Amino acid sequence: MFKPNILIADDHPLLLKGLEDFLKEKKYNLIAACPDGLSAYNTIVKEKPDIAILDIEMPNMTGIDVAKQCKRHQIDTKIVLITLHKEKKIFEDAVKYNIHGYLLKEFALTEIEDCITSVCQGKPYFSEKIYRRFSHTTNDSVNIENLTPSEIKILKLIADEKTSSQVADFLSISVRTVEKHRANIIRKLDIDHKPNSLLIWSQKNKELLL
Repeated sequence: MFKPNILIADDHPLLLKGLEDFLKEKKYNLIAACPDGLSAYNTIVKEKPDIAILDIEMPNMTGIDVAKQCKRHQIDTKIVLITLHKEKKIFEDAVKYNIHGYLLKEFALTEIEDCITSVCQGKPYFSEKIYRRFSHTTNDSVNIENLTPSEIKILKLIADEKTSSQVADFLSISVRTVEKHRANIIRKLDIDHKPNSLLIWSQKNKELLL
């Protein structure tokens, strides 16, 4: 099984040591444990780890600052953020910079392995509690009723992680038609246009598609 190169960063020594010990015990390839955001970013630039697991609030650079700079400079390291905070604004800022994971510290050690596995497979991972709090609205079931049968069918395939090309082949339609349907689904469900937003929404709301 693929074991990614991982960097971790937290300005709380005990939390950093706890995460470091846990990952080493699980035989992950831990390449660095950094005490602040700036040293984490500099190490990411130099070492190009597959995954960086970062505390959001750190001196010099926050985890979100690091994610922002990685996006700006097109660094491929996948960013996973860990936080004690549950404010919607922080979550929205994090998603803006294409993070691949968002964990609450209270659940970090129980979710970190699932998160790493998901991220390695190219799927973003969000703590269930935080995602449902900020991304699930009471209007979802009403919005679903606005979709056509074709759009529902495509949304189900997206939830199964099919690409636009795979959806097109499966339904015997053009990729351009799939992309038009995707745009209509995003508009009708009032989903933001950030990468992976439709995939995340579809996987978290599968029960509405049955």
